Amino acid sequence: MPAVSKVLVVGGGIGGLTAAVALRRQGIAVDLIEIKPDLSVYGVGIIQPNNTLRALSQIGLAQPCIALGAAFPGWRIHDVAGKYLFDAPATDSAAPGMPPINGITRPLFHKVLSEAAVGAGAAIRLGSSLADIENRGTQVHVRFSNGSEADYDFVIGCDGVYSDTRRRLFGETVKPLYAGQCVWRYNLSRPAKIQWGHLYFGPDSKVGLVPLSPTLMYMFIVTTEPENARCPTANLARMMRERLSAYTGFVAELREQIVDPAGVVLKPLENVLLPPPWVKGRTIIIGDAAHATTPHLAQGAAMAIEDAVLLGELLGRDGPLESLLEEFMARRFERARFVIESSRQISAWEQEQWRGIKNPEARPGELLREATLALMEPY
Repeated sequence: MPAVSKVLVVGGGIGGLTAAVALRRQGIAVDLIEIKPDLSVYGVGIIQPNNTLRALSQIGLAQPCIALGAAFPGWRIHDVAGKYLFDAPATDSAAPGMPPINGITRPLFHKVLSEAAVGAGAAIRLGSSLADIENRGTQVHVRFSNGSEADYDFVIGCDGVYSDTRRRLFGETVKPLYAGQCVWRYNLSRPAKIQWGHLYFGPDSKVGLVPLSPTLMYMFIVTTEPENARCPTANLARMMRERLSAYTGFVAELREQIVDPAGVVLKPLENVLLPPPWVKGRTIIIGDAAHATTPHLAQGAAMAIEDAVLLGELLGRDGPLESLLEEFMARRFERARFVIESSRQISAWEQEQWRGIKNPEARPGELLREATLALMEPY
C-alpha cells in the first residue's frame, strides 16, 4: 500500500506534470492545480541530457520525447569567426542505448507530459491557485482561490522559481538571486549540416545552436545584462541581433533571420536554493521552487524531473512517510546544490573572462565536463 493515497500537486509545469504521472503510476490519486487558464508554455526548447532521459524512462516518457525531438551526440565548438575548434561528445552512461542528448520544443514536451498526466487519471484544474494551506497532523487542509476546500494526505509545491507555495510554507527567507547574465533564444530552421549542438565563443558572450527536430533548431546567446533588465517586446529582435554583432561566418548568416520580436525569448539567469529540508509537515517543495539553477549545465529541467520521479517512487512505497521524505532529501539536496554551485562557478568564470580578467584557476570547460559525468551516476 502506498504511503499516501491522495495528493495535491501545485503547478502545471515540468515538475508538477511529471510528479502527477509518477504518482498515478503508483496508484495514488492526484489533483493538480495550475494558476494559468491553460497549460500553454513560454519558451523555445528544452535540452534533455542522458540523465533526463533516464528519469523519463522510469515513467515511460523517454521514447515519446525522443520520437518528437532531435537526438544529437554532443557539442561542436567554434570561435567567434565560426572556425571549428574541437568536438565535445556527450555521454549515454546514465541511460545506455538512449541518445546522449535530446532536444525538443517546449510545447511538444509539455504536450507529452500533460497528455500522460491526463491519460493516467490525474485531475487537472486550470485557473486555480492556493488561498490557504494548513498542516493538520495526518491531513493537509487546502482552501483554493475559488473558495472551495479539500483535504489531502500530502501536498507537493512545484510552482517555479517565484513559488507562492514556498513563500507560504517557508516565508521570504529565500529569494531568486540574479547571476549577472541573461539568455536570448530564437527558433530557426535547421540546416541539414547541423547534426551536433554547436557552441561559438565570443569576446563577451557565447552562442549555441540546439537541434529540436529534423527541421527546427534554436539559437541562444548568453550575455551580461543589468539586473532585472526589462526590454520592450518590439525591440527584442533588434537587440538580439545587436548582441550577435561580433560573430562572423555562419552565426552572422543566421543573425539576419532574427526578425520577429515576438519570437525572441529573453530570460534573466537566476538561481534559488532552499535550505533543507524542503519538507514542512505533509508538504514538500520540489523543482525550481526549491532549487532553480542557471542553464550552464543544461540540468534545470532534469533536476525537476528527477525530483518528481523519485518522489513518486518513494510515496508509492509502504513505509513511514517521515522516513521516505528523509530518504528523498538525502538523495536530492546535495545533487541539486552541486548543480547550482557548479553552474554559478562557470557563470562567474565566464563573466571574468568577458571583462578581460585572466584567472589562472578558471576552467569552465573542464568543470562542465566533470559535472556532467558526475550527474550521470546513480543518485
